[in-house]
Amino acid sequence: MATVIDSLSARAARHPEKQKNPDAPLVRKPDWIRVRAPGSPGYLETRKIVKEAGLVTVCEEAACPNIGECWSVKHATMMIMGDTCTRACAFCNVITGKPEPLDPTEPDRVAHAVATMGLKHVVITSVDRDDLADGGAAHFAAVVRAIRAAAPGTTIEILTPDFLRKPASAAEVVIDAGPDVFNHNLETVPRLYLKIRPGARYYNSLRLLERVKERDPNQFTKSGLMVGLGETKEEVMQVMDDMRSAGVDFITIGQYLQPTRKHAPIDRFWTPEEFQALETIARSKGFLMVSASPLTRSSHHAGEDFARLQAARAAQAA
Repeated sequence: MATVIDSLSARAARHPEKQKNPDAPLVRKPDWIRVRAPGSPGYLETRKIVKEAGLVTVCEEAACPNIGECWSVKHATMMIMGDTCTRACAFCNVITGKPEPLDPTEPDRVAHAVATMGLKHVVITSVDRDDLADGGAAHFAAVVRAIRAAAPGTTIEILTPDFLRKPASAAEVVIDAGPDVFNHNLETVPRLYLKIRPGARYYNSLRLLERVKERDPNQFTKSGLMVGLGETKEEVMQVMDDMRSAGVDFITIGQYLQPTRKHAPIDRFWTPEEFQALETIARSKGFLMVSASPLTRSSHHAGEDFARLQAARAAQAA
């Protein structure tokens, strides 16, 4: 336990803006949350490629529990526009502060890494860049175009900021770049937004997903939720309905894991059986793809899920 506390204290030092928060109690993880420590040859090779390209990954910055599994098969989620976010969400392990200027070489470096790793499907996410006039939309689009040029056989999934208080044209620039999947996570239920995601607005995020479908009906949309923050099952079901009303195709639901004692506390751990029930409910509401489990994250198995959907659609067409 002392080792765990020391580790959490070291991570908390990354978040000076959260130091005023009271310490949340450490909650012992149930058996179904435990994962193996990374270290396979595939993991080490992926880490080498990422480091040599000077890239940032959300796998590392968000302390994803699936990093060992994903990197072992050369699946890494690239995080563009730096490692410093302009917001301070209560659940997030990414550093908050004043970001560096955008690196114009980043799109080509990301594309080169995607081609080098031979990715069939890549997920590109970013920090929030409220300091930029377009929220980083043009940079996102440049990354999509660079990947298309360097790895034309790779399907592209983007996980974007909400572009809150940015011109409508900002989101349109990203949509028009033509990613295969446009993902934006709602993260939690509306009642908890001011506490968990104070810099965002639930209906703005929902409207962003709706606008993607309005502008490009053939583009798949995706969103995700964390549970364990104090939401009820009924509230989660209502969010599912809101997503479907906005035309969202894919949904992910995972357990919130507290990065440090200064982050939002865990209200409870949902059981694997409860996640199975949520998956059944989501499928009954018409989502084309559902991933709901304690360790589900937005990009976890994203490539395999998308490939299965494509294969099913091809079979139907035949």
